[in-house]
Amino acid sequence: MIATLTGTVASLGLDSLVLDVHGVGYLVRTTPAALAQTRLGADLTLHTEMVVREDSMTLFGFPSAQDADAFRIVQSVSGIGPRLALSVLAVMSPEDLARAVAAQDIKAISRTPGIGPKVASRMVLELGGRLAPPIEPAAAAEGSSGAPSKRGAEPAGTSGVQAQVLEALLGLGWPEKSATEAVSRAHEELAAASAGGEQGAAIDPATLLRSALRGLGGSR
Repeated sequence: MIATLTGTVASLGLDSLVLDVHGVGYLVRTTPAALAQTRLGADLTLHTEMVVREDSMTLFGFPSAQDADAFRIVQSVSGIGPRLALSVLAVMSPEDLARAVAAQDIKAISRTPGIGPKVASRMVLELGGRLAPPIEPAAAAEGSSGAPSKRGAEPAGTSGVQAQVLEALLGLGWPEKSATEAVSRAHEELAAASAGGEQGAAIDPATLLRSALRGLGGSR
């Protein structure tokens, strides 16, 4: 079993990256937040989980052991597989998920595409007491003060970036109409925040995807 991988980021996608470990490229699926925090050529360590099926072997990786543990634990819920578990962590951090489970916040958990109130209720029931205790907001803010900013895939053309992000959101299970509106809204906000608010300002896919996910999480 592969527990961790340390290597150089050889390529970045919207839901995966290739990590070069001594000349061997490992395709690793991960979350938009993890992708947004790295860059091509960076040294990276991922905590991994190999999911083996009859017709496939998929490697999932996360920047922290807490993320990887949450991924494994969420999969233990009846009816939730690795794809849906990854969608949960794309929308909620392990701390947010633990906080929602502790508070029995069905609505917050149901913001994940593919998870309705019935499955969310099952998650609250089966995950209670199994996730790491949530970090207090003040402590979390202090610990993230040195977090890297806006480092993701190399900038691409605006229309191409939006199309890529829309495709990724549809793959995560969001309805096309909601996903399209979220991508458009997120792009406008990011463009306005960039130098001079120029419409043509370069926006990388990982940053746009993470911003769109935040908007979708708040509107579902």
